[in-house]
Amino acid sequence: MKEIDELNLPEEAYYTQNHEWARLDGEEITIGITDYAQDQLGDIVFVEMPQIGDSFSKGDEFGTVESVKAVAELYLPVGGEIVSVNNSLEESPELVNTSPHEDGWIARMKPADPGEVDALMAKNAYMDMLKGV
Repeated sequence: MKEIDELNLPEEAYYTQNHEWARLDGEEITIGITDYAQDQLGDIVFVEMPQIGDSFSKGDEFGTVESVKAVAELYLPVGGEIVSVNNSLEESPELVNTSPHEDGWIARMKPADPGEVDALMAKNAYMDMLKGV
């Protein structure tokens, strides 16, 4: 298990209390689980992803991540429509472990209200939450 100060948490991402991250990429938002979440779960063996075209509200469950230790539900940090999923995870779910914020992204969406991102935590606030501050 990593120490909190060893986590790779990009500055440009926003974070949720459920340990998902969201990053604005033009008019789309890329979503995944944080380095902390993958570290806690252990070796990821399967990722259940949403379907392209599915629409969700903020906080809705949109998939699961299964590890050798547990199954964790995934919750959307913002509402909107899924425009793509990371098909690489079907053959290589371990990408979530090795590169949670880059190659291990889970879905991209077109947000219904891009302003919902403003309610998410910046890196420092997320780190404080992890430290119990």
